[in-house]
Amino acid sequence: MKKILLLLADGFEAVEASVFTDVLGWNKWEGDGSTQVVAVGLRNKLTCTWNFIVEPEKTIDNIQLEVFDALAIPGGFEEAGFYEDAFSEPFLNVIRHFHEKQKPIASICVASLALGKSGILEGRNATTYNHPTSTRKEQLKNFGVNIQDERIVRDGHIITSSNPGTAFDVSFLLLEMLTSKENVKHVKDLMGFV
Repeated sequence: MKKILLLLADGFEAVEASVFTDVLGWNKWEGDGSTQVVAVGLRNKLTCTWNFIVEPEKTIDNIQLEVFDALAIPGGFEEAGFYEDAFSEPFLNVIRHFHEKQKPIASICVASLALGKSGILEGRNATTYNHPTSTRKEQLKNFGVNIQDERIVRDGHIITSSNPGTAFDVSFLLLEMLTSKENVKHVKDLMGFV
C-alpha cells in the first residue's frame, strides 16, 4: 500500500484537497487498490478558504514521515491565512523531507509557493497561479524558480500547477507516478473522465 500524505494548511481550498482524496480513494477501492491518503495538518481543526471546517486525521507532530510514499498539497487563499501555515517551518520541513527522499510531491495552484519557500524549487521548472491580475508568478520567481507558462509542470518528482482548474489532472498525474498509465486510464474511465 502506497501512503500519500495530504498536507493541509489553514485556509486551503477544499476542492483542491478533495481531488486527491477522490482520485486516490477511487483507486483504493476500484483501481489497483494500492493507495491510501492520510490528511495531516498543523492542528486538530482547520478552516478552509470558504469557512468549511475540517478535522485532519493526524497532526504533523503525530506522524512518521518515513512511512509515506508521496506528498500532496492543495493551495489556498492569503485572505484565509493559507501562508501562515504553508510558510511555517514545520510545514516546510515536511516538504524538504519528501524532496530529500526524492518522493513524489504534487502541488496545486499557489501550493507551489510553499515549495518555493522551502528551497526545493531553486533552479527548477515550475508554475503557480497564473491569472493576469495575479503577482504569484513573480513571487515564485523570487525563490529562484524557472517559471513555465504551462497549466501543469512536472520537473522530476515535483508537480506544480497554474490554477484550481488543474486539480484533477494533477491528482491523476500523481496516481500515474505511483501506479501506471493503464491504471490511471481505468480509474478515469470509472470516474467518467474517458
